[in-house]
Amino acid sequence: MTPLKITDIKLTPLKTIEIVGDIEPAWDMGGKMTITRGGGSIIEIHTNEGITGIGPGIDPSILDAVKAHLVGENPFSVEQHAARMRYHVRGARHYQGPPCVDIALWDLIGKACGQPLYKLWGGNRDKVPAYASMVRLSTPAERADTVAQLVDQGWQATKLRIHHETMAEDIATVEAVRAAVGDKIEIMIDANQAQSSANWQPGVIWTYRRALETARELDRLGCYWLEEPLPRYAFHDLARLNAEVAMPIAGGENNPGLHEFVQMLEQNVYDILQPEGMVMTGPTGLRKIGTLAEAFGKKIAPHHGGRGLGTVAHLHLTASWAHSPYLELLHDPPIGDYGHGFAMLENPLVVDSAGFVAVPQGPGLGVTINPDLIE
Repeated sequence: MTPLKITDIKLTPLKTIEIVGDIEPAWDMGGKMTITRGGGSIIEIHTNEGITGIGPGIDPSILDAVKAHLVGENPFSVEQHAARMRYHVRGARHYQGPPCVDIALWDLIGKACGQPLYKLWGGNRDKVPAYASMVRLSTPAERADTVAQLVDQGWQATKLRIHHETMAEDIATVEAVRAAVGDKIEIMIDANQAQSSANWQPGVIWTYRRALETARELDRLGCYWLEEPLPRYAFHDLARLNAEVAMPIAGGENNPGLHEFVQMLEQNVYDILQPEGMVMTGPTGLRKIGTLAEAFGKKIAPHHGGRGLGTVAHLHLTASWAHSPYLELLHDPPIGDYGHGFAMLENPLVVDSAGFVAVPQGPGLGVTINPDLIE
C-alpha cells in the first residue's frame, strides 16, 4: 500500500460577499477592525490519495517555504512539521503563519481517519457553551442593553472590554451590565494589558495598584474571570494578584512558547490558561497546553481573536477537554456579529437557544467551504 503523501499546497482566495463595516477595538484605540462576510483565503493541502485538508489562509510570501518543507512528506508527522516550520518559516503576518498549516494538516488527518477532530483527540462532548466576546468599549447603557439581548437569545456568558482611562469608567460599565441582567449570564472581563511585549501599547496602561483595585471590584460584582490585567511577562506581579483575589485571573494569548506556560503554572500566574492557536503552533501546540493545565488542576479556555476556520479548530479543541469551560466567539452585533465570520461555510457554526455550539460531525474540521465563494 502506498503511504499517504503531500503532493501540493495551494492558497485559494475567497470572494467577498459583503463589507459589513468597521469597529474600533478596545485593545487598539484609534485603529479599526473591518468586518466582512466571505473574503480572505484558505490553504489547501493535497495528497496522493485525493484527500485535501483545509485551514485559514497563509501569507502568500511563505507559501514556497511551506511547500519546500511539506511536499513529499507524510501529513501524520505533525510534531515534526510544526517544529520545522516554527523554526524555518518566518516573515508571516499575525494569524497567517504556520499555525494555519497545522490546522490544515489536522483536518487532513481527520479526513484520512474518518473522524471529527474532537473525537480523534479523545473528546466526547458534541456541543460546548460559547461566550460572546465583545470588541468595543461603548457606554454602560449600550453594553447593558446588548448583554440583555444576549440573555434573551440564550447566551450563557459574555466578555466585556474595560480599557477606559479611569477605573471608575471601567467599573461603571460592569455595574450597569450586572444591574441589567443580574446573575442570568456569566460576565468575563478583559483588560487587554498584554498586547505588547514592550513597555508601550495603545490605550491606558495599568499599574499593579489599578489591577488589584479593579480585580477586587470585579470580584465583588461576581465576574467569572479577569483577563490580562498586566503585561504578558509580568509573572511575579500576576501571581501576586492571583493570590490576592478569589476571582480567577486568566491570560496567555500572546505567549507563544510552551516553556512560558510551564513557568505560569509553576508560579501560579493564572487560574485559567488562554493559549491562542494562531500564535502558537496551532492545535499541535495547544493540545500540550491542555495536558499541562489538567496536570496542574487549571482550566483552559483558548483565546481566538479571529474567525472562520481558526475558530472551528478551537471548537474541536474545547470539546476534547473536560476542563475547558467555554468557546470564545467574537460577537459585538450588529457589525461584529459572529455569523459574519462563518459566511464562507456551507455549514456555519450557530449558537443555539441554550447558548451551545454543536461540534461538526464530519471528518476533520467537519466544515465545507461554499464552492460559490471560491475564486
